[in-house]
Amino acid sequence: MEKTYKAVIFTGYKCNNNCVFCMEADKRDLPVRSTVEIKDEIIAAKMRGVDYLELIGGEMTIRPDFIELIKLASELEFSTVMIATNGRIFSYKEIAEAALRAGLNSIVFSIHGPDDEIHDSLTRVPGSFNQLVRGVENVKEISKKLGLKVSLGTNTCIVKQNYKRLPEIANLIRSFDISNSEFIFVDCNEGGAFSDFNNLVPKISEVAPYARKCLDIGKKANAHHWHIRYVPLCHFRDHLNQISELQEVEKFKTEHIAQDFQNYDVEGSRKIVGRVRPKKCKNCNLYEKCEGIWKKYIEEYGDKELKPIK
Repeated sequence: MEKTYKAVIFTGYKCNNNCVFCMEADKRDLPVRSTVEIKDEIIAAKMRGVDYLELIGGEMTIRPDFIELIKLASELEFSTVMIATNGRIFSYKEIAEAALRAGLNSIVFSIHGPDDEIHDSLTRVPGSFNQLVRGVENVKEISKKLGLKVSLGTNTCIVKQNYKRLPEIANLIRSFDISNSEFIFVDCNEGGAFSDFNNLVPKISEVAPYARKCLDIGKKANAHHWHIRYVPLCHFRDHLNQISELQEVEKFKTEHIAQDFQNYDVEGSRKIVGRVRPKKCKNCNLYEKCEGIWKKYIEEYGDKELKPIK
C-alpha cells in the first residue's frame, strides 16, 4: 500500500487555553511566526510532494491569518487541509463558515472531559467546554448547509484527572456522530506533565481498564478510527487494531516542521527519541511492534507494570 505523505506544520505556540498538561507549556514565549514564514513552509511542503497538510499550534485559530493560510493550502490542492484545534473559535458561526468556505476539510477537536467541570479544569479556561461543543455543532450545521464533506475528529489527552471518565468522553464524542478519535496517553517528557508529573501522570495499569472500555465503545459503533496512542502494547493485546502507531507506520510518511525543530521521519524516530522499551521487554512477542512508553514515565514509575507477552 502506498503511504500518504503528510506534513504537520506548527504555526506557533501561543494558545487561548492554558492546559495543565500541555507539552508546549515552556514554549509560549517563543516569537510568533510570520505569515510569510508559514506560507513558505506550506509551499515547500507541496513542492516536496506532500498530499496531507496539518496545521497546528499552540492554537493556530488565534492567528489573524489562519483563514488566509487555509485558503492558500486549498489553492495548492492538498487533498487534506486539516487543523487540530480547541474548537473555541468555531463557536462563532461566521468564522466557522469562513474557514470552511476557504477550503478547510478536516478538523480535529480537543475534548479532554465529558463535561465542563473536567474539561475546563484541565484547560484552565472557564467556558471553554461550552464553546467547544458549540463549535462542533456549528461546523456540522454549516458544512451540511454548504454541501461540504468535512472530516471531523477528536483527540483526548489522558491524565489522572480524566482517565476514569474515558468511557463517558467516548459516549460524548459518539453523540456528535464522530467516528475518528484518538485517546492520547499524556506526553510527560516535556512541558506541563514533565513539570507536574505526580499530579498529572497516571499509571498505565490503572488507565488500561477504562481505556479498553473506551475503545470498545468505538469498536461496537464500527467507528473507522477509534485509537489509543503512546501506550505499551502489553496492556492492549486485544486491541492491537486500535493502536495509532501500528496503523500509522503502515499508512503515513510524516514530517513535523516547527520553528524550533524539524523531524522528517516521525514514524522512524519515535522509538528512539521519546520512548523506551526496557530490557525485560525484549522477550515479548510484540517487542518489534511496540514503541514502549515515555522515558520520563520509566524514570518515575519503573517497569514493573510492563508484562512481556510470551
